[in-house]
Amino acid sequence: MLGLFFRLIGRGIRDMGLHPWANIFTLVAVTMVSILAGLFMLTLHNVNQELLKSKGQVEIQIFWVANTPAEDYEKQWADLKNIEGLKDIRTFTPENALKQLSEALSDSDDFSWLGESRNPLPPTALLSFSVEPGVENERWAADLLHDLKALPFVDKVHYNPLQIDLARGWISLTQSIVWPIIGFLGLIVALVVGNTMRLSLMTRKDEIEILYLVGARQWFIRLPLLTGGALLGLVGSSTALGILYAAQQFFADILNFPPLFMKLTFLPPEQCLILAGTVTLIGMLSSFVAVKN
Repeated sequence: MLGLFFRLIGRGIRDMGLHPWANIFTLVAVTMVSILAGLFMLTLHNVNQELLKSKGQVEIQIFWVANTPAEDYEKQWADLKNIEGLKDIRTFTPENALKQLSEALSDSDDFSWLGESRNPLPPTALLSFSVEPGVENERWAADLLHDLKALPFVDKVHYNPLQIDLARGWISLTQSIVWPIIGFLGLIVALVVGNTMRLSLMTRKDEIEILYLVGARQWFIRLPLLTGGALLGLVGSSTALGILYAAQQFFADILNFPPLFMKLTFLPPEQCLILAGTVTLIGMLSSFVAVKN
């Protein structure tokens, strides 16, 4: 029985060569629809990423006690890089902080006379966090601040509570919009691809009717057609993702100029799997419905 199952799958793959032009046109149509769907998802993903970059982050500044041994705060800086959600960290030794202050004052004041021994500035670190990992946890910000304040030699931790609330609200809003849009897009792809697959199976109408007349079982007729539908969907969606990836690599820096500074990124793996899996499943379902009718 298992051997017959695999032989029917192999037959479904071989049968695609019986009507090459019909399958080629169907594959092109499926690929084009997948490209349009993927292009929309790519645009939505990049716009969402860019908005989250400016709206979905918070900054926390940590001040250590003056005269903290360098080896202690440098070890803590290394440990801070492992915190979940950390996007960027800028650290300043007392010497660097004094230099930054002098440059900020347009070199009108020279603080070099203070020297290392009389430098009043403490070591500091500016941490930029993405609030995304903590959206579902109401105590994410409170726990994070508590852990940072509990670090040895830490004197003060500055942050803006309103910035955290705004970032979390923005992320919740984008998550509630993006996924319904992707779902609606999947419905449109299902209708277009499904109808295309059903039309392609019209070329095999006589063959299917003959098999019914000679008493072939339903699964014996449907399995090769389901295999062909799934293969067309998988190849079409994979080809579309490959074309989109090549286009993204070519145009990655097309918007990376002032004042946009926007670098195009490719779809995350989960959205690629959703696109390929949806088109493949639609190919199978449309073949099943076409044979049933």
